[in-house]
Amino acid sequence: MMTFLDSFSFLDDVRRMDTRQLFYQALNFAMIVSSALMIWKGLMVHSGSESPIVVVLSGSMEPAFYRGDLLFLTNYKEEPVRVGDIVVFKVEGRDIPIVHRVLKVHERENGTVKFLTKGDNNSVDDRGLYAPGQLWLQKKDIVGRAKGFVPYVGIVTILMNDYPKFKYTVLALLGVFVLLHRE
Repeated sequence: MMTFLDSFSFLDDVRRMDTRQLFYQALNFAMIVSSALMIWKGLMVHSGSESPIVVVLSGSMEPAFYRGDLLFLTNYKEEPVRVGDIVVFKVEGRDIPIVHRVLKVHERENGTVKFLTKGDNNSVDDRGLYAPGQLWLQKKDIVGRAKGFVPYVGIVTILMNDYPKFKYTVLALLGVFVLLHRE
């Protein structure tokens, strides 16, 4: 019969490691983290977007995208945003970017471009979501344009944000696995 303390047998594995093995495992963990950061930065450069991958957090874009879909973004300067494009934008005063479709585009002769957006599943445009007094989005507000997606893969991110204990448990288990995995 297994007791509660037996479930912590990984602590015995850590105690049995000498300093060199423990240091090697810590270096392995640091290498994994730095590799992930380098991949993210490379995607930023390649896509031209400060956030090349985002997760759809609400149902406002259904049926085009559902909650938990993972979107791949680009934000190239030479590609103009057009009516019908699905864009991700940030609004002053809000931390979380919004994924909606461009409803109207106003281009002036002086080169300025303004956008009006709306969620496919919403009944009104997004002016109520913009910063107070803001009626249009500008190019600086656009994080990127959706170029592809993978359905429901981002649901893990939503679960981690909705249930912080789940997030810390997953992170702790990953950390323990990396430290104890000797191959």
